[in-house]
Amino acid sequence: MKVIGLTGGIGSGKSTVSQVLAELGAMVIDADTVGHQAYQPGTETWKDVVAAFGQEVVAADGSIDRKKLGAIVFGEAGALERLNRIVHPRMYDMMAEQIEEYRRQEVKVVVLDAAILIEANWTPLVDEVWLTVASEPIVVQRARERTGLPEEQIRSRIRSQLSNEERMKHSSVVINNDGSLDQLRTKVMELWEGLQHSNN
Repeated sequence: MKVIGLTGGIGSGKSTVSQVLAELGAMVIDADTVGHQAYQPGTETWKDVVAAFGQEVVAADGSIDRKKLGAIVFGEAGALERLNRIVHPRMYDMMAEQIEEYRRQEVKVVVLDAAILIEANWTPLVDEVWLTVASEPIVVQRARERTGLPEEQIRSRIRSQLSNEERMKHSSVVINNDGSLDQLRTKVMELWEGLQHSNN
C-alpha cells in the first residue's frame, strides 16, 4: 500500500487533486473531517480544549464554537500553539488508525489530504509528499472567487502559511497548477499511472 500526503496552500488546487485521485480509486482521508471528529462533544480533545480555553468556546448544542475559538486563538499570542499541541497529536493518532484500517482492507493507494501536513509533523504517516503549487496572482484570483474575501485578507492568509519553498523541501512530487483544469487532471493521471507501476 502506498500512502500519499497531499498538501498545498490556499487556492493551489489541492482539493481538486484530491478529488481526481478519489475518482481514480484512491481512498482519501481528509484532515479537516478528522479535525471535526476530534472536536466532537465529550471526546478527550473536546475536554482539553474547554479546559484550556474556557466554557465560552462551547456552543449551545455542546459543540465547540469554532468561530469563538478562532477569535481567541488568532487574537492572543501563544494560543494557537496551545490549541495545536492539544489537537494535532490526537488527529495524528486518528489518521494513523484509519491508515491501518485501509491496510487491513488491502487498499492500494491512500491519500492523506492535509493543508498543514508539514507544519503539524504528520509526514511520518505518509510514504511520499505531493505538493500543489500555483503562482500568487492565480492563487489570489481563485481564492477570491471561492471565498469572496478581499484580496488583502487572502494575501495575509498566504503570508501566514508555510512558504512553497519551505514545503518543497519536504516534497517528492510538486504539481504546478497554473494551467487549466484539464492540464491538472492530465498531470494527476500521469502520476497515478506511475503509482500503479510502483505498486505492482
